[in-house]
Amino acid sequence: MHVSFALFADAANLSQEGKLNILGVFDAVHVGQFPALHPRATLVVRLKGSASDVGSHNMTLSWLNPRGAALWSSSAELAIAAPPHPTIEMDLPVLVQIDLPLDMIGDFRMVVAIDDVESGEALLHVRSNALARAVPGTTMVS
Repeated sequence: MHVSFALFADAANLSQEGKLNILGVFDAVHVGQFPALHPRATLVVRLKGSASDVGSHNMTLSWLNPRGAALWSSSAELAIAAPPHPTIEMDLPVLVQIDLPLDMIGDFRMVVAIDDVESGEALLHVRSNALARAVPGTTMVS
């Protein structure tokens, strides 16, 4: 099993037909002051698997700030059922609504680990005008 993609969006769902619908994909936010919280982000992870992945797997999400400090992590067990025959590859979407704590400017990472192996990540670039206002003569490019 591997991560096909991981990203942040405003919303996502699965249709009755099993189609993944994603609305408002983003990879950057602008923050007025720190600490801050970006509310109700949807993390969308698309796992790809095969019949050999049937069974139980552990998935861990770790939210890391630009210095690599873990702001939080969460684990869940994935129970992968056998696909209908003759399926060769399975799409396994994971949708998680979360609040993202932000404690500084820089590139944050949501690390996705499957069975304790880092398998993918979603990046979030955090920008702010607070630094430019606080330090005369500096400019922030967005």
